Amino acid sequence: MSDVVLASPAEGASLRTKLVSMSLCLVFGIIAVKAGMVAINGPEGEAGVARAFEQPVQRADIVDRDGELLATSVAVYSLFADPRAIWDPADVATGLAKVFPDLDVDELTADLGNRDRAFVWVRRGLTPRQRQAVYELGLEGLGFREESRRAYPRGTLAGHVLGYAGTDGQGLAGVEYARDGDLANGGDPLKLTIDSNVQFALEAELSAAAGEYDIEGGAGVVLNARNGEVLALASWPPIDPNRAHELSMDDPARLNRASGAVFELGSVFKPLTVAAGLDTGAIRPSDQFDVREPLVIAGRMIDDTHPIGGHATPTKIVAESSNIGTVKIAVMLGARRQQEMLANLGLFERSPIELAGSAAPILPQQFDEIHAATVSYGHGIAVSPIAFASAFSIFANGGELVEPTIIMDGKRRRTRRVISAPTAALVTAMLRDAVLSGTGEHAEVAGYRVAGKTGTAEKPVAGGYSDEANMASFAAIFPADSPDYVVLIVLDDPKEGASRGRTAAWNAAPTAGRVIERIAPMLGVEPKFEQLDPVEGPMVRSVSERRSSL
Repeated sequence: MSDVVLASPAEGASLRTKLVSMSLCLVFGIIAVKAGMVAINGPEGEAGVARAFEQPVQRADIVDRDGELLATSVAVYSLFADPRAIWDPADVATGLAKVFPDLDVDELTADLGNRDRAFVWVRRGLTPRQRQAVYELGLEGLGFREESRRAYPRGTLAGHVLGYAGTDGQGLAGVEYARDGDLANGGDPLKLTIDSNVQFALEAELSAAAGEYDIEGGAGVVLNARNGEVLALASWPPIDPNRAHELSMDDPARLNRASGAVFELGSVFKPLTVAAGLDTGAIRPSDQFDVREPLVIAGRMIDDTHPIGGHATPTKIVAESSNIGTVKIAVMLGARRQQEMLANLGLFERSPIELAGSAAPILPQQFDEIHAATVSYGHGIAVSPIAFASAFSIFANGGELVEPTIIMDGKRRRTRRVISAPTAALVTAMLRDAVLSGTGEHAEVAGYRVAGKTGTAEKPVAGGYSDEANMASFAAIFPADSPDYVVLIVLDDPKEGASRGRTAAWNAAPTAGRVIERIAPMLGVEPKFEQLDPVEGPMVRSVSERRSSL
């Protein structure tokens, strides 16, 4: 029988200690290697979420009609963590706060301490400097993921048209939202009908109007009446899509007043009423209407802000903006034919413009006698500026209405005849007279033959209408002898100045004139100057020359 030598108790304890020490070293070694690999390459556990973060197809660019870049995608890095690979969550969170001072250390510590999670976003869209600073911290359990973010190189230019995309690249507003599916699939750039130069001019003049007239908000549209292409569409205050995520939900810059809001626009509706009367034969161009006395309809008095006196033809009713005369035409037209005209113009529905949030009109609950009267001069009906600009285009397009579009896709737009070509030409001549000798004289631009109509409407308030705040608008077509373009300016609550009133004749009209003066050369409109007066000199001056005197 062989001898068995047993280790002494002291020797056994020593052996166990060595085994435990070796095991601990091995464990810590594995953890260290694991942490190093995670910090460099991302967590192994990420395999379970990798499919959710596969590199998406790069979102397509958006360009203007001439290929000018308006929106594109750029590569950015985002920081994530794997809580399972982090030894001390508080230490990691505190370290990251040195790079991101606004970080909630306690909240991040709790997130990083949750070992049931394999993936936690720490910060999205890092700058290159921030990424390098995090890398130099040498903290365990962190990684970077390359992502794509939207960038808008022209800042606020066409900001409301473009809209913006979210952190994960999804469209949230404007064209980005309305054409999200097409843009998300990548491919060729999406081309808009917008002309960047025209857009810039419109936005610049809206901004100037904001400073000069202290407006609450504003909107503008420049439309090609022949094919429905929107050359410029602007809302004030402007929005920078690059910073849209920083705005509060109730920030006024978020609202696209040109397509996403509706307003009672006032007397710019009068030419529509007159056109309907002429086209249906309810009135004739030579008819005379007694506009001396106010009208009382359903207990409500309707009068003229600036009484004309005597009798007025339809031309004078438009040029001098007579409410009394317009209502008398509406009575002869009849409520049914009035509604048919407005419906044919698309004013009873949302504009079909390809933008998210195209606003529905606010219509009278019933077209009774008083509503038929007030709607004839633009009260009691609220529409979006883009919808009205489209309706007004019939005067520049021989009586045909073309659906407005913001997308340059080569498709022929639907048209429908609303009034006859002779009626359109006749009303255009009235609108030209309104600029030469009526309420729109401050919109005249030497050489470019502006035709248009002012509109001043009291703003609706609780229980009625305000006596202190107006919506001022001016709808124009040019050049009047062969019109191609529509310009609409809408100003919310312009203030009265020392040398001017607060009606549209003093603010919206000159703003429209300044826009036309800037964009007409861009659009290739050939100037034709009026006959000179031998005593007074030129019969008209440019808007810029008159600006200081308004």
